[in-house]
Amino acid sequence: MSLTPKEMNFNETWSSLKETVEGVITLGHVPRSIWNDRFSDVYSLCVVHYPEPLADKLYQETYKFLTEHVTELYKHVEAQGDNNLIPSYYSAWMEYSQGLNYVHKLYWYLNQTHIRKQKLSEAEMIYGGNNPDTQEKLEIGELGLHIWKKVMIMPLKETLVRNLMSYIMIDREGGHVCTTTPEMVRGCILSFVALDQYRPQDNIQLYVEIFEDPFLEKSSEYFKAEAAKLLEKYDVSNYMEKVRQKQYEEYKRSHIFLHRSSISKVHQRIEKHFVEEHLEVFHTECRDMIQKNRTKDLANMYPLLKRVPNGLSVPIAEFLDHVKEEGLRAVSCLKGDTVHIQFVENILRVYHKYGKLIEKVFSGDQNFISALDKSCSYVINYKNVTKPTCRSPELLAKYCDTLLKKSAKGISDAEIEEKLTDCIIVFKYLDDKDIFQKFYSRMLAKRLIHQQSYSMDAEEMMINRLKQACGYEFTNKLHRMYTDIFLSTDLNNKFNNYLKEKNHSLNINFQIYVLQTGAWPLGQNLQNNFAVPQELEKSVQYFEQFYHAHFSGRKLTWLHHLCQGELKLGYLRKTYIVTMQTYQMAILLLFEKVDSLTVAEILNTLQINAEQFQKHIVSLLECKLLNSNTEEITPNTILSLNFDFSSKRTKFRITAATQKESPQEVENTISSVEEDRKLYLQAAIVRIMKSRKLLHHNELIQEVLSQSKASFAPSIQMIKKCIEALIDKQYLERTPNSPDSYSYVA
Repeated sequence: MSLTPKEMNFNETWSSLKETVEGVITLGHVPRSIWNDRFSDVYSLCVVHYPEPLADKLYQETYKFLTEHVTELYKHVEAQGDNNLIPSYYSAWMEYSQGLNYVHKLYWYLNQTHIRKQKLSEAEMIYGGNNPDTQEKLEIGELGLHIWKKVMIMPLKETLVRNLMSYIMIDREGGHVCTTTPEMVRGCILSFVALDQYRPQDNIQLYVEIFEDPFLEKSSEYFKAEAAKLLEKYDVSNYMEKVRQKQYEEYKRSHIFLHRSSISKVHQRIEKHFVEEHLEVFHTECRDMIQKNRTKDLANMYPLLKRVPNGLSVPIAEFLDHVKEEGLRAVSCLKGDTVHIQFVENILRVYHKYGKLIEKVFSGDQNFISALDKSCSYVINYKNVTKPTCRSPELLAKYCDTLLKKSAKGISDAEIEEKLTDCIIVFKYLDDKDIFQKFYSRMLAKRLIHQQSYSMDAEEMMINRLKQACGYEFTNKLHRMYTDIFLSTDLNNKFNNYLKEKNHSLNINFQIYVLQTGAWPLGQNLQNNFAVPQELEKSVQYFEQFYHAHFSGRKLTWLHHLCQGELKLGYLRKTYIVTMQTYQMAILLLFEKVDSLTVAEILNTLQINAEQFQKHIVSLLECKLLNSNTEEITPNTILSLNFDFSSKRTKFRITAATQKESPQEVENTISSVEEDRKLYLQAAIVRIMKSRKLLHHNELIQEVLSQSKASFAPSIQMIKKCIEALIDKQYLERTPNSPDSYSYVA
């Protein structure tokens, strides 16, 4: 086959080409050899220049042929009547669109070299139109679609679109049209999209104008009428089920018949007419759904309302109020010695109950999670008129103490870890985290000093979780307390080696903890006037010698009221080993050579005050190691050994009265927090003013609130008092021109 340009007879060549084009566009059988020849003819007609260029003539003849062909198809489709319009149109379109694709390939050279070179720029195409009657030429495939649109679609569009929508409406009603199939309807509808496939922009414009817009309007009318009918017939629960069923059916129907761009628009119409226009019906019922835990109805309501503007505002508000009520009911009127356990576990029960509800029913919606957070925060930090102070921080600290003590029996390590994790949930909602920190540090100190911790790993894990929740500064002292215990172990080993080197013998097992004054909350109970028993004097002296030899510039203060020891009782019928506080042990050691002593003699010998003595002697009397000749303890009361003492256990502990938290100590703890807060706020104000130099009153208040919210929520009144205190101390001053502004005094 030669591609060399030569003189050609257009009519003769076009006659052969036209016959092939007609065979191709009607999907007839065209042998490969004839296809190749016609392909060469197109090339030849495009490149020939003698006797005249023939490309334009080929284009015009093809345009004329396609117009005549589509006209014949239109006549055939129209002749089939309205009842068969969809099947006949679909059949004609499927044949024509496939055939046109082959014709487009046959005219490849004309499209590439003749038409594309003459195409207008993109801007000219957008603003100048797309009409073959103008100077611009369309590629053959695009030309064929344009002709179909002009000759077939425009005359038929009203009747065709009406029939298509009628079919879809019949399908909605559950009916069936014998002569038409869903495939035909979809093919007809998507033909409107295919006709604009060559457009650089708005390539579904025809589809939107002639089908989508009327279809959506028709659908709106149907949805409105259907919603009114369902509301009249069913209650809200059944109505929601029917609407969700309608949504599902329309979703499937949209995928079957419509272009993908229409699916979301149909859903918007459903939401508007079935839900948005009847929001009051849903909102009136949602309170009862939440209060009665109607999870099935809530699960149906949520997806219906979530996409509607303000659809979830009322359910969220009702949910928030309901959880508040449930939470307050769960923590009110708690009684007994286990109030702290009841409080935390009841709060967690409410939290987990509604957390699961959100996950299961509301798909983990962040708005409902926020409502749950606000509710829990409200309940945990609740203060009423009769109880102006909130006990939640104290109760949570006590609950943690219960879990971390050795007395936590019957609980596995995994359960303790899980419960401590839940404690962090409650902790995050606390406003007064500094009060929790104060109570927790006091209880941690007692657990560590008296060796009552269930597990040192659990202690460390809890401290680390608090650090993750509130930062390093919050747990700095707790970490130092924990570290001191481990360092003390190493220090005891060094002390024992020191004794061996010096050939000293203590004749007792002696172990000490060296604790940093700034880290441990122990200062309020210092007792410095205790006369150490002779049995312990040597140990104390040797350790002080050892410690000062290794550490210069450090001062040791002995906290005997926190010490304990094991005393072996050999004067009874059975030998007992008793663990007790140092003061209790000192009292019993006085009876080493005598059987009875007066209270005055004991006080004079040990040099402890009457209040401390009273606490410890009561424990010894209650466990019946000592007897008293009077019910009330006075200086003249005679205390004597009880030689008839017996116990089933040969090793036991005397509970220390000082380890129990008294109401006075709780009050003192809270008072100390108030003082710490004032210092914290003053430091924060100075820090802010030092960096900003000049600030308006309201701006300073907001800055302070922002910095302190991690630990506690100070009142505006407290902040104002701290500002006044700093003005008196001349850290700040009011600006002369604006009394509502402050400046930093360098």
